[in-house]
Amino acid sequence: MLTKNVCFPLAVLLALILAALSLTSATKSARGGTSASASAIAPGSGYHPLKKVPLGGEGGWDYLAFDSPTRRLFISRATKVVVLNVDTGTVAGEIPNTDGVHGIAFAPELDRGFTSNGRANTVTIFDLQSLQIIGSAKTGMNPDAIVYDPASKRVFTMNGHSNDATAIDAATGNVLGTIPVTGKPEFAVADGVGHVYVNIEDKSEELQIDTQSLQVTAQWPLARCQEPSGLAMDVAHRRLFAGCHNQMMAVVDADSGKVIATPAIGDGVDANAFDPVTGFAFASNGQSATLTVVHEDAPDKLSVVENVATQKGARTMALDLKSHEVYLVTADFAPAPPATNENPRPRMMPVPGTFVVLIYAK
Repeated sequence: MLTKNVCFPLAVLLALILAALSLTSATKSARGGTSASASAIAPGSGYHPLKKVPLGGEGGWDYLAFDSPTRRLFISRATKVVVLNVDTGTVAGEIPNTDGVHGIAFAPELDRGFTSNGRANTVTIFDLQSLQIIGSAKTGMNPDAIVYDPASKRVFTMNGHSNDATAIDAATGNVLGTIPVTGKPEFAVADGVGHVYVNIEDKSEELQIDTQSLQVTAQWPLARCQEPSGLAMDVAHRRLFAGCHNQMMAVVDADSGKVIATPAIGDGVDANAFDPVTGFAFASNGQSATLTVVHEDAPDKLSVVENVATQKGARTMALDLKSHEVYLVTADFAPAPPATNENPRPRMMPVPGTFVVLIYAK
């Protein structure tokens, strides 16, 4: 009897001790009490498919741009720009005669928009509200990316075949000058204080352009990054995010040019975006059919959160900084034709009528 009376409270005491140890361990883990959990962030980005909007039509596509005040997505479609109301899923209008259009830029304080027309070697200037064309400007050969710099109120096109950039006065449409660059310019971003940054795809470099003097003021190698394409920027922390075709994102100090990190991304990247509210940097990867989400834990520390499944060919995107929604476009593809001497690397062709807009939300 004495043995039973002693053993029972000892067993209870032991159970209580074990429970307390377990609770302490769980609490430390949740608070980052170990080195492994300290470097981790909450699993998953929360991004998921919200809506698919079929638009159909024929032809290819390139960059997208989103106008938050009007909730309209601007989509380059070979010879025109299609403008989609993302809330109703209906086409709000079109900007015609933009032969070989690549990109779209906005100057909201001037209520103007601009398209880079690759085959026409021109920029189309349009009214941002009515979508009516109000002017045009000549550029270098095959203007690809286009960016508006609010500090100088100038628009810059990156001309892929003439290896230069064209500067245009956004208010008048006058061409202000041509800036030679070191190779084939790809995507570009403006920091809002007088600089434009551009990827040089065939040299794996980053250039800094002074938007007032129209001079290249810095030239930096992107170590390990091959064929940089998309580009985004965390303006507050002066960080650039370049999408590289060897499946990495080069994170670059915009003042020193130092490559800080190279987190892994999917295959076939062509666009990048950064959300300063969530701290997420995105890469849209057409070959792997993924949207890579990278978190900026600190300006010099980044973590890959996840690769959200998308659809084959969804290589360009736009981000709405208000709703945090991500927009991608793609289509179904037919098999590539046989290789020939004239076309040794044939591409798969989009199936007419299958073009869609993919909307992802948190």
